[in-house]
Amino acid sequence: MRRRVMAACAAVGALVLLGGCAADAPGQWQRFGLPEGATEEAPLVGDLWVGAWVAALAVGILVWGLILWAAIAYRKRNDELPRQTRFNIPIEFLYTVTPLVVVGVLFYFTVQHQDEILEDDTPADLTVDVIGQQWSWTFNYTDDDVYEVGTPEDQPTLYLPVDQTVQFNLNSSDVIHSFWIPQFYMKMDVIPGRSNSFQVTPNQQGTFAGKCAEFCGAYHSRMLFEVEVVSAEEFADQMDALREAGQTGQIEPELRGSYFETPLNEQPGSEE
Repeated sequence: MRRRVMAACAAVGALVLLGGCAADAPGQWQRFGLPEGATEEAPLVGDLWVGAWVAALAVGILVWGLILWAAIAYRKRNDELPRQTRFNIPIEFLYTVTPLVVVGVLFYFTVQHQDEILEDDTPADLTVDVIGQQWSWTFNYTDDDVYEVGTPEDQPTLYLPVDQTVQFNLNSSDVIHSFWIPQFYMKMDVIPGRSNSFQVTPNQQGTFAGKCAEFCGAYHSRMLFEVEVVSAEEFADQMDALREAGQTGQIEPELRGSYFETPLNEQPGSEE
């Protein structure tokens, strides 16, 4: 038993040490595994995530402590049968009330942060209509009247200006998708027949990965896109490039199933 305990401790220690080899490991530990946020709204989700993990660890330590205490205090000492108890009011009250308190606190902070995250009373600086289709994305830049259409073979790039509030309007052509940019700390379902929306303000320039987070069919894993957060000047240049390429106007969501029934190499935006 002693050898097993020592081996387990050594394995855990090695795991912790190896996990600290990454360049951003200190920040990862503080964020409980979340990537570094790249929007002004990211701390709202990040604080909720970290707070939930702290609460879970506190409950876990309490439960583990009680398990160890019960295992030691009530271990078998002889063959005498212990006193049988039909109920224990204090213990039953504890394990009934404690989960209600934990769930109530988490529910309160979740609703509070959700209301702040989804608040859209302030007009956005830029509006992007996002269309999810099997299996790629279409981005309509409504203010500039240009668009970008992607395919599984040619992943689209979403350009956003730094320090400007962006409103995403989400629609689907066929099945349920999920619009997710991990470093934006925001994910929302894209549902056919229903328009969802949210706002974010990117505050870091750079390239970020985006993906569909809802299993949507055979090529779900290829439903990827990139996000380029650039200066206002670079953003304007990119809008001009789309205009010069003839990608003017707005793409409307197609009828349900139209993308699924169309061969991949014949989908809108693919080369003939």
